[in-house]
Order: sequence, then C-alpha cells, then structure tokens
Amino acid sequence: MRFKTMLAAGAAVSTAALAGQASAGEVLDAVMERGTLNCGVSTGLAGFSNPDSEGNWTGLDVDVCRAVAAAILGDPDAIEFVALTAQQRFTALQSGEVDILSRNTTWTLTRDTALGINFAPITFYDGQGFMVPKALGVTSAMELEGAAVCVQPGTTTELNLADFFRANNMEFEPVVIEQLAELNAAFFAGRCDVYTTDRSGLASIRTEAPNPDDYMILPETISKEPLGPAVPHGDDQFFDAVKWVVFALIEAEEKGITSENVESSMDSEDPTIQRLLGISPGMGEALGLDEEWAKRAIESVGNYGEIFERNVGPETPIGLDRGVNALWTEGGLMYAMPIR
Repeated sequence: MRFKTMLAAGAAVSTAALAGQASAGEVLDAVMERGTLNCGVSTGLAGFSNPDSEGNWTGLDVDVCRAVAAAILGDPDAIEFVALTAQQRFTALQSGEVDILSRNTTWTLTRDTALGINFAPITFYDGQGFMVPKALGVTSAMELEGAAVCVQPGTTTELNLADFFRANNMEFEPVVIEQLAELNAAFFAGRCDVYTTDRSGLASIRTEAPNPDDYMILPETISKEPLGPAVPHGDDQFFDAVKWVVFALIEAEEKGITSENVESSMDSEDPTIQRLLGISPGMGEALGLDEEWAKRAIESVGNYGEIFERNVGPETPIGLDRGVNALWTEGGLMYAMPIR
C-alpha cells in the first residue's frame, strides 16, 4: 500500500522539488536508523536481479546492493528488495521508496540531470542489440524492414529502436509491453519477430526460451548502454558511500583480493591494500563509515571479477565474456579511482 501511495504522490511532485528534499547525510542516516537498505531491482532478469521460488534474490545488480549493505550496515542481508518495472523505477527512487536503484539502468545526460538522481560508477558496460528466431532467416539488423519488434516502454531501448530504424530508412511495428515476463512470453509465442534490449539482457532472456538454440542475437550493437546503480540527488554522503563501494570491488580485483583471501590480505604491506582494508585508517572516516567498510563488502560478495563470473560469466547459463567489462589492465574499461 505504501508503495502505491508513494508512486501516485510522486506523479504530482516535480522532480526539482524531490531532488531538493534531502540534505547531506539524510539518506545515509535513514538507512542506518532503519537498519535496512531499500534496493530497487528488476522484476526478474537472470544474471542481474532475479528471485528464486522462495524469494531469494541473486544477480550482479543484487550483489552491488549486498556490498553496499555490508559496508554501511555490516550485514549483506540487511536489504529490502523492491521489484520495479522500467516505468516505475525512477519515481520509486525520487519518492524515497528505495534508497538505491540497482536495476540495469543506463546512465544518460537527461536522467542524470532532469530526474534528480546521481549515477554511481558503471558496473556493466553494454549495448543494445536484437534477438530473432533462427527460423526468421535473417543474419543482420539491416534485414529487419517491416518487422514487429518487442520492446519495453520507458527505456532508452525504446528510443534507440526508433532512432535506428529512422536512420536506416526502415519501417517497424513496435509491440510495447511493460511487464518483462509478459514481453518475453509474447516474443517466444511469436507475437513479434524481433526482441530488442541490452545485449546482456538478450542473453539472459534467451535462457528462458523453450529451446534457446532456436534463437540468435544479431551481430549489430546499436548504442552505448553504461549500466550502474543510481541514488537520489541531495545526499552526497550516501552517494560517496555507494560510489566508493563500487570502486572498492574493482580495486580489490586489481589487487588480487577475493572473498576467500581478504582476511590474509590484512597482512599485506601494499599501501593501497592497507588503505582499502582499513589497516591504514582514514578512508572509512572520510566516508562517515568505520574503517572495515570495504573489507566487509569484499568478504560478502567478492571482488568485481568474482561477481561477474558468478552471475553472468562464461560458466553460467548467460555465458558472457568479460570483454569491455575486464579490468583496464586487461584491456577493458573497469577502472577504480585511487583509494587514498
């Protein structure tokens, strides 16, 4: 009931007003006083945020929230997960229904400014693609003239789809469905010829097909989709905490610190590791947390590489290679700001 009320109220309040409601530390203080982190996730996307039959959530986006909860509250399970559709997600964040949105959300200029939210570091670099039944007989997105395309509303996907077809002087018929499960069912039932979303999402959705081998993801990537968590404007302290938890997970991978060896890493003489794990004090104090904030996050979910491999890596049903999501030292884009 509270969720529905806040969504309705949020529609009547300007984003500017919402953005100005929080003061420094207000969200962080509320999280600490409440003892739980309210985390907005998808309604179910394997590999990123997906509940099992008992309501236990797993995925890359879920692990980001668990890391934040471990760092701030000392408990990775001190979380209330709130399932949100693409259209609900920003209102839920603006209204305070959730403290953090970790829901495969693309960082764009207008979202970063007009919606009253801040994006934390990117946790998955992606791009939009197209999936088709192999029986359709196409091998390129340039062959999709006149196709019926399944797409979720309220997404950059919907906008990019229109841009792509317009730029290539092609026509298409949008099949717009808000609920992800219903959209997936429509595609697999043949109501549309093509499914478009982020390529990682397509890989995830393909695993739900009656026979995944009957479908293929076309080679074209038509957009940049930098995905990451977002928080409300107005509380720089909470924003800093979320931001540096993500950087800590990336830095831990670069330094070879894992969920298994974090305790033994406390003996390291590497100055960066000493600052990261709180052996050399100061980083926690700067964030308004204790000095073992990063140690708890790493213990709870592992470093970024562990999170990636466990949820979407080559050994999972999603089967994604690191690609641009590799560390910068391995030719990728994952790069933590200096922890000093």
